[in-house]
Amino acid sequence: MKIRILQGVEGAKRARGLVVIIDVFRAFTLECYLFSAGVERIFPIGSVEEARVLKVRNPAYVLAGERDGRKLPDFDLGNAPSEVKGHTFHGKTVVHTTSAGTQGIANAAGADEILGCSLVNAAATAAYIRRSGAAEVSLVCMGWAGVRKTEEDTLCARYIESLLNGTTLDMQAELSLVRQGEGAKFFDPARQDVFPEADFYCCTAVDAFDFVLKLHTDGEIPYIKNEVICDG
Repeated sequence: MKIRILQGVEGAKRARGLVVIIDVFRAFTLECYLFSAGVERIFPIGSVEEARVLKVRNPAYVLAGERDGRKLPDFDLGNAPSEVKGHTFHGKTVVHTTSAGTQGIANAAGADEILGCSLVNAAATAAYIRRSGAAEVSLVCMGWAGVRKTEEDTLCARYIESLLNGTTLDMQAELSLVRQGEGAKFFDPARQDVFPEADFYCCTAVDAFDFVLKLHTDGEIPYIKNEVICDG
């Protein structure tokens, strides 16, 4: 198995084989919490305009998303997993657009298959990859807005790679570095309206979920559903 770690939107464009789009802070962490709260499916959308059109056509859909971390005007949800944790969204369809994660999906045109991933479902993603028999795997770290490398997404890719290769990472030490770096914004009193402290703990709950986020293309618009993985 050939494994490549790529960065940002440009990395998504170069990705081939089984492609894993990684966004820890916070797109695919949020999607994991949404599925755990009962969501039926999620439409990952690149543009704000397309997301709004889907909502207008389907008023029962839940519209979620951000730009520069901030909840978009007139959206039902932003991009904060702590906002949905503990709530129910049973049977709901979500339309989700973000600065990084959904942009990766929109730009991964060369993929044979696409998964969304964050630290909270990394082991399940690695288990899926092992079972897939894929000859080539692209781990795409979306970083900040798809243009700047960030340590949490690269850590997630390295963690998946280590699970596939049978090596280990000191995740406690790694997450300590993330908290001091890109994660520091979640502990800034002046930014709690955009990056609440609770989100950091939601996003760094490593392997909290046993399912993958799998993109399906059998409909008019590609959609994500969760698929439970029982490794072993």
